[in-house]
Amino acid sequence: MLADVDVLVVGAGQAGLAVSHALTANGVDHVVLDRDRAGGAWAERWDSFCLVTPNHTIRLPGGEYRGDDPAGYLTRAEVIAHLRAYAESFGAPVVEHVGVDALRPTDGGFVADTTEGEVRARRVVACTGAFQRERRPPIADVLAVHLPVIGSASYRSPDSVPGGRVLVIGGGQTAAQISEELLLAGREVVLAAGRAPAMPRRVGDRDGVDWLIDAGFFEQTVADLPGPAARLGANPLVTGQRGGYDLNLRTLAAHGARLTGRVRGVDAGRLVVSEGLEEAIASGDAGWAAVCHLVRVAAERIGVPVPDLPEMPGEPISAAPPPRIDELSAVIVACGFRSDYGWIGSPDLVDDLGFPEQHDGASDTVPGLYFVGVPWLRTRKSPLLMGVGEDADVVVAQLAG
Repeated sequence: MLADVDVLVVGAGQAGLAVSHALTANGVDHVVLDRDRAGGAWAERWDSFCLVTPNHTIRLPGGEYRGDDPAGYLTRAEVIAHLRAYAESFGAPVVEHVGVDALRPTDGGFVADTTEGEVRARRVVACTGAFQRERRPPIADVLAVHLPVIGSASYRSPDSVPGGRVLVIGGGQTAAQISEELLLAGREVVLAAGRAPAMPRRVGDRDGVDWLIDAGFFEQTVADLPGPAARLGANPLVTGQRGGYDLNLRTLAAHGARLTGRVRGVDAGRLVVSEGLEEAIASGDAGWAAVCHLVRVAAERIGVPVPDLPEMPGEPISAAPPPRIDELSAVIVACGFRSDYGWIGSPDLVDDLGFPEQHDGASDTVPGLYFVGVPWLRTRKSPLLMGVGEDADVVVAQLAG
């Protein structure tokens, strides 16, 4: 185990490996530590997980997708294999199964307390990703008194959930995809829906994501948002399963999901829900319309005719009556994740929403500390396989300079 390094990279996911690639290209001495294995964080997804962005958007520097299905969507196992092959391709100095429990700034650098002892470093790049702490709303603890409550990081397949009707709490991609998988397995699902936008999987003969790329959607910065809190908003609902298709609250209802508002509590053995379903559906519809507008923008930018724009079905959806507790077999909580930098011993490191205070990845408060893989680090695509490499190059340019 190394005791002293120039640059310590914490995390060997796509962010850490992209940073390592750039450091290697610039001849900067470094080591990458990961609590698991390279790409191992992806193994925490459920068994049938696959990307929702097309394979050709995997644009890691020196690790671009070069397979024979650029319009397809890699499975969980394929993503992990791609990242491990990427690490091997340039001899990334990854030390696996060594976790960083704490990081302490000191005079002239940092001391990292790892599972294998102390490591001293002059500079540190935190690449621990966007999915560090599963968000668990207070209602989950109330329901746990009555039912098994399963976090989305613990869900693996329908067989891993007790038989019977399942309550899914959450409104983002994970909640929608798990709900659909349960429905296709013949399970009854009650979905306490959130306000995620929807999007068409394809418009004309192109993937919806390709239109969004051409429209500049993924180049948006925090300054383009209505406010800083919008960084916590859900990504558009869509799926890459079985070649990719539309997936949203309306398609889930058509497949038999019982939709309801946000769960507020339990009274006399029955769930208490708010009247939020209409707003959730309207939010999804508004997202669909916004994507269609961006298709027009993209068509004008690249000089092609605007394709026929798909319409979101407008039939009303009625809220299902709140179920009784004894009518449910389990609860799945899929309310997203939040960053967690509590392992870094420094005050004022993050803002009120938990995002690092930084500029171009360099910490505003801790000299020598950098971040890559953070949502909205520089643009909307910062944590994605299509954008993390650009941020890595920006950070490494500072380190190499």
